[in-house]
Amino acid sequence: MFRTNYFRSAACAALTIALSGLLFTACSDDSSSSASDQGKADPLAECTAPAFLKKGDKVALLSPSYSTPDSNIQNTAAVLKEWGFEPVIGKNVGKLDAGKYAGTAQERADDFIEALKDTSIKAILSNRGGYGTIQLVDLIDLKLVTDNPKWLIGFSDITTLHAMETKAGVMSIHGTMSSFIGKTRGKDDNSTLLRDLLKGTVPTYKVPKHKFNQKGKAEGILVGGNMATFVPLVGASDIDVFSGDGIILFMEEVGESLHNIDRMFNALELHGVMENVKGVVLGEFVDSGTDLNYETTEEMLSKYLKKYNIPVLCGFPAGHDDVNVPIVMGAKVKMDVTDNGATLAFDIDGEKKDVDTEKLLNKPSLAKSLRLILSGKLFSIDE
Repeated sequence: MFRTNYFRSAACAALTIALSGLLFTACSDDSSSSASDQGKADPLAECTAPAFLKKGDKVALLSPSYSTPDSNIQNTAAVLKEWGFEPVIGKNVGKLDAGKYAGTAQERADDFIEALKDTSIKAILSNRGGYGTIQLVDLIDLKLVTDNPKWLIGFSDITTLHAMETKAGVMSIHGTMSSFIGKTRGKDDNSTLLRDLLKGTVPTYKVPKHKFNQKGKAEGILVGGNMATFVPLVGASDIDVFSGDGIILFMEEVGESLHNIDRMFNALELHGVMENVKGVVLGEFVDSGTDLNYETTEEMLSKYLKKYNIPVLCGFPAGHDDVNVPIVMGAKVKMDVTDNGATLAFDIDGEKKDVDTEKLLNKPSLAKSLRLILSGKLFSIDE
């Protein structure tokens, strides 16, 4: 009896010592490396650039969000033909659901999926924004996007689809849409810059100095877009491109109060997004409210951005104002902000072209109501 208890006690003691050693080793040997790795996000992967378009290539005209009049789509189709492309209008584009959407979520997703699968289609041009693309994310297989790289074009609510494309490893173009191309017959600078980019002329933008710029140089993967559209994507595992390290964050808004913009930026900080940001590009903040005592939206945001040791480029002409130059989401970009202004360049193969945005800014403006309608802040089936 004594011997049995002795051996049992000895075995328990040995096991206790062994377990203690293992626990000590696990907590001590790797403590320095695990502490340094903890909280460090993986870099956001570089994306593939779809092939540039050539004469005769097909471009799908789709409505992933709100409906737009057929006249706008037909006018844009005519412009695409002038550019040397063949327009293909999605079969569900003319539908209307809930008084605003261009068909049900499944119908809009089906058009997108069909355009991805059609190997003869080389680009997808969104007809308008508004709201609704967040409903499509779970209906589109990311692998299908990865396996069929083609240029997706649009802005505003299309921001969701840009995040999806970037997560799938495919570059896309934040730029003008049928709602605008159709009204100008493609004669505006936004449209011609888009045409040239689709054909392989990659812009390097020179931007005037701005009082709220923060000097510096940075490079990283360009992500972002419309704040109200992309902020809800943070934490959405399938398309969250904002939790990857090494990003350049682009932000723009239209028709939002300053306190809403403040709330959205604070949400980014609370989610830890700003820890991954190497530089910030502030686009157009159109018709922002006057509910807080700031001179501009940029002044309000600069209050937060000053604490980050990163360059900030203000006044970049992309978003919901008259000048909405195309930029390539998911591309590696280099930004250089100095006392005299700033440059934004894309690391993409193609013919390079310098674009002085100051020369584009003195153009006739769209009416405020029209900007709000086209952005989805107001809705009219006639626009």
